[in-house]
This record gives sequence, structure tokens and C-alpha cells, in this order.
Amino acid sequence: VRINLQKFFRITTVILFFVAAQLIVSGLHELSENGVLPSSKEEMAIVGPIVRNDIFFFVTILALAALMVLFEIKRREPGPVPSSAAERRKAAWSARRERLWMASVYASSFVFIVLVTAEFIYAKSVSALSPATEVTFVNGQASIPLKDVYDGDLHRYQAKENGVEVRFWLYQKPDGKIATVLDACEICGAVGFYKRGGSVICKNCAAPINPQSVGMPGGCNPIPLQAEMTSDAVVIREADVAARSRLFQQ
Repeated sequence: VRINLQKFFRITTVILFFVAAQLIVSGLHELSENGVLPSSKEEMAIVGPIVRNDIFFFVTILALAALMVLFEIKRREPGPVPSSAAERRKAAWSARRERLWMASVYASSFVFIVLVTAEFIYAKSVSALSPATEVTFVNGQASIPLKDVYDGDLHRYQAKENGVEVRFWLYQKPDGKIATVLDACEICGAVGFYKRGGSVICKNCAAPINPQSVGMPGGCNPIPLQAEMTSDAVVIREADVAARSRLFQQ
């Protein structure tokens, strides 16, 4: 089998450029997440899922390679017609074999991309926010029983303050402590978080949050909400919730 090295390196060079671009985007995303570079909700919504979804990278490489091979074939000039019948049969057999090989490559690429797309759509549906329980404040405060949140799950609540629905949630961290946080972060805003497996995920940029770091400020971590712990409940003051209502304004 003879390999045209010039064409081979042309394809690999383009792929390497794409890999370099992906690494640059990943670096910018990490710097933005750590507050080194400024970022916006829109930027993180685009960059985050690309960086976090490793399958997307392989699909793009596969599609890029398939397209480049297709363009290369279309650019080929037809060779001279063989003079002998045996040579013509050999050329026809080689052409059929190449068409079959190319059809297999494109069919496999198409099926793979369709399956990954379906998985991505399914993952989006799984990331839907769980319903929030309405909280009513009495004498400026609300008490949430600890027995309701001692299960390691994400418990979402909401209260209407200044005409705005403010969401927050309680979460038992791996060390057993209860974290009270807003359903928003400083970078992505009030898009929300959901729990998948053992991780808490930002719905906007798909950034996984270390469960033990929930309740700590910074990056894409949910914004801490001040609360008081008693022996059997978490007490939240209405004034603290109302002060954060601006984050949830559309």
C-alpha cells in the first residue's frame, strides 16, 4: 500500500491545529472559572459544554477527517484507461473496493455522530432542574428540618422576594455538614445546578463542582447563603434571601 505522505500530513496538520485550538479553549475556560480572566454567562454556556464533553472532541475530529478524505477524493483526476481487459478489470475492482471502503467509513461516522448526538440530547434532558419547594417566612425567618436534608441529595427551595422567585438549596456534603447556597453562581448567574451521580453540575457550563467545596465562594461554585444551624433545623432569614433577589431578575 502506497501512502501519499504530502496528503497524509496535510490532514494530520489540520487535525493538530484543531487539537491546539481545543487546548487553548480549555485553558481559557479554566482561567475564567478561576477568576483570572473575565467571563460571561453566554461565553461559559458555549465553551463549558465543549470543554467538559470529551466525546464532542472525538466526534469533531472524526467528522473533520471524513470531510477531508471526501474532499481529497473529489479532487482526484481520473487516471488513464488501461489498454488491456485484465488491467481494466483490476482497475474496476480497485475502484469498487475503494467505494465500498469509503461508504463504510462514512456510514460508520454518520452512525457514531447520530448516537453521540442522541446521548447529548438525553444528557440535556437529565440536566433539567428538580422542582423547588415553596418556602414561607414567618416573622422574617423560615426553618427547614434537618431530617429532610440528611440524605446527601440536593434539596431545592424557592421564595418570592421583591416580585422575584429566588431559588436556593440545601446539601449534605460528604463530611456530613449542611451547606446552604443559592441556585446561582457569580459567573453563570441564576441558571441553576443539578446533581448527577456523586457530583453537582452547573446547568449552564456543565462544570462539575466538588461536593465538599459546596458552600465555598469562587469560580462556578454556587453562591453561599447565610443560614443558622440549630439542633434540628436550618434557619434562613428572609432579609438574606431578599438581598440576593437581583441575581434572579430576568
